[in-house]
Amino acid sequence: MFGGVRLTYAQLNSMMARLAAGLHAIGLRPGDVLAALDTNSHLYVAAYYAAARAGLTFLPLNYRAREPELEYMINSARARVLLVGDRYLELAARLRPQLKLQEVIALGAGIGEIRPLSSIMAPVAAEDSEAEVEVDDEETSVLMYTSGTTSRPKGVMLTHRDFTAYVTANIEMADGSDRGVALVCVPFYHIAGMTALMTNLWTGRKMVVMPQFEAGEWLRLVASERITHAFVVPTMMKQLLDHPGFTRTDLSSLRNLAYGGAPMPFAVIRRAIESFPAHVGFVNAYGQTETTSSLTVLGPDDHRLEGSAEQIQLKLKRLNSIGRPLPDVEVRVRDDNGEWLGNDKVGEIVIRTARIMKGYAGRDDDAALGDGWRATGDLGWIDGDGYIFFAGRKDDMIIRGGENIAPAEVETVLMSHPGVDEAAVVGVPSLEWGQTIKAFVVIRPQTPVTIEDLISFCGTRLASFKRPEQIEFVAELPKNALGKILRQSLRQGA
Repeated sequence: MFGGVRLTYAQLNSMMARLAAGLHAIGLRPGDVLAALDTNSHLYVAAYYAAARAGLTFLPLNYRAREPELEYMINSARARVLLVGDRYLELAARLRPQLKLQEVIALGAGIGEIRPLSSIMAPVAAEDSEAEVEVDDEETSVLMYTSGTTSRPKGVMLTHRDFTAYVTANIEMADGSDRGVALVCVPFYHIAGMTALMTNLWTGRKMVVMPQFEAGEWLRLVASERITHAFVVPTMMKQLLDHPGFTRTDLSSLRNLAYGGAPMPFAVIRRAIESFPAHVGFVNAYGQTETTSSLTVLGPDDHRLEGSAEQIQLKLKRLNSIGRPLPDVEVRVRDDNGEWLGNDKVGEIVIRTARIMKGYAGRDDDAALGDGWRATGDLGWIDGDGYIFFAGRKDDMIIRGGENIAPAEVETVLMSHPGVDEAAVVGVPSLEWGQTIKAFVVIRPQTPVTIEDLISFCGTRLASFKRPEQIEFVAELPKNALGKILRQSLRQGA
């Protein structure tokens, strides 16, 4: 379902078969790249599966990217055809002279020389005239560019085998039984959105697609469509909890609410557990584009704050973790010399799985290690029960007077203060120490918190070298579309 459009699986299959035949008719051949620039829609879903059916590589573009970034991604990917939603037609027209494309096609009505998608779709009678193209498992299915917040975006080549390995290893195949109703609000240009598309169709679940997230509409759809499964990023979760209609919404159908894409503030997930119906099963998923989505999961049982006082305390501690590895994933932690670390030792998280990307388009993968292992660039540690705790990005590590400080540790303490809504910590240059710690803090509305209060609060909970030496109150933290804090912006403003 998308807006007023409701399609059966048979109708969707017909649509993608007709589109695949149409793409072949305009000259696209196996291995060619088909790009898409639009918000989520049923046509976007059909476009991906039509590309796969025709043996094409699908390039989902970030519609929030700047024009130079879009130009770089489209041209570096050597895209042949660009599908564009109505709201981006003028943008596409401006970019067209710089793009090395065969054609731009509108997903909607089209303008000028940009013809509509309907004009290339094969007639119903001809939909089966082109058989599905045989493709090798190692051919690139999706070329997905990662966020280019500090450098040019990197094109991650994900193969048919990568997606098959992820979906079949972790999701039950459709068997005709009722698998519920999924609400998809994460953009399809992100790995979480793309895998949500695949997993929900694989398991035979009804899928309700939102063009973009809006808290009020999300709540309305959960109630009206009797949503059972959904995935949100941390900023979405907070907006839902803060929405004035939250307490008035019937959320009784909701069974599984997964979250990920960025670290979830402890205060937000604790509030969510207390605010959503008790039967809702929360799932924290951690992964990377390069690994075809989730690597570790903190499951529903770990979110149920039940049992003895000691058990509840342990679960509260684990809410700060990213859970344990999925069955097809191995996780270890290593130091800067490449030596494996034992339990509770902070180091770089490295992983091994059958679904690591084919590589980056046009560049080497400098994170690839020997024997199938890959460095994630994330810091963390593993406790004695196999739970993995995230400590921030390796590049974000603060080194003060030779001491390594993970921003996440300081941020966790700051956000445990009842007057703090959000916090982000960065290292700033210091002649004496090399770097010192500066915290940017968003305080809760109408809360009398001072900088001195927070410095004193941290003084009793952190080692002296980990305490922020500067604290600045801000109205909001700079973030990307999925809620990841843009630390580079904070450093530049520090």
